[in-house]
Amino acid sequence: MQEVPYDDRDGVIWMDGAFVPWRDAKVHYLSHALHYASCVFEGMRAYNGQIFELTAHNQRLHDSAAMLGFEVPYSVADLDAVSREALEKAGFEDAYIRPAAWRGPEQMGVSAQNCKIHMGIAVWQWPSYFTPEARMKGIKIDWAIYNRPDPKTQPVHAKAAGLYMICTLSKHAAEAKGYSDALMLDWRGQLAETTGANMFLVIDGKIHTPTADCFLNGITRQTVIKLAKARGYEVIERAIMPAELNDASEMFVTGTAAEVTPIAQIADDHTFEVGEITRNLMQDYDDLVNGRAESVAAE
Repeated sequence: MQEVPYDDRDGVIWMDGAFVPWRDAKVHYLSHALHYASCVFEGMRAYNGQIFELTAHNQRLHDSAAMLGFEVPYSVADLDAVSREALEKAGFEDAYIRPAAWRGPEQMGVSAQNCKIHMGIAVWQWPSYFTPEARMKGIKIDWAIYNRPDPKTQPVHAKAAGLYMICTLSKHAAEAKGYSDALMLDWRGQLAETTGANMFLVIDGKIHTPTADCFLNGITRQTVIKLAKARGYEVIERAIMPAELNDASEMFVTGTAAEVTPIAQIADDHTFEVGEITRNLMQDYDDLVNGRAESVAAE
């Protein structure tokens, strides 16, 4: 079944301070963001009418904009309030929320100091990134065709639109071969992340995750680390080489879109079980975001 195009839906989208009809939420062709990737964004989920880690996401939007050299023209508190209002207007209990901020069409060329900063928030229903069946059995992924870049070459800690092109290309290549996603190395050849989620390995009962020094330290990643520690699991953040996949019994990824999803196979090289630790953290995360558990304490 073909998905309804995102520009041809009912409802409203908040843009630059006002709600406009969904189909009228347009951006000019000569916007700097389209030509030079001057855009930052967030992805949030609402469960039972509550947006999970709303303020943390909107704060990260501000932080990402600062890394791209501009300021979001609305406070974090303003964005929190508008996000809640947008969810209410959409009429959904469970939904995906996408805020974005971008440079407009006031200036064309590499320089963009005179560009106005625009802001939008859209809400729609978007199920988990992977099918329920795949999430229970574990997804199969391939090796990515691109590596995450050196922090000296890109603002790698911003959730910036331009950083995702190599993810799109890598995911397309993997899907063309029948895989769900792709595992990315970094410029040093160390494990980094998948195209849109952070990764974890279970080795000898301990949870290992790559140090987030050249990719996003995801909000879901941080949440799952807290959940793991609350269960008494040891979590080790460190550099991990691909050869160490041979030592892992379980592997899973985390992200707002992916939530907690187990990995069953990497290409023809590695297989993993959907083990107890992964299942426990899937359940703990599901309980937390759906209000069936208390928030985990900050580290």
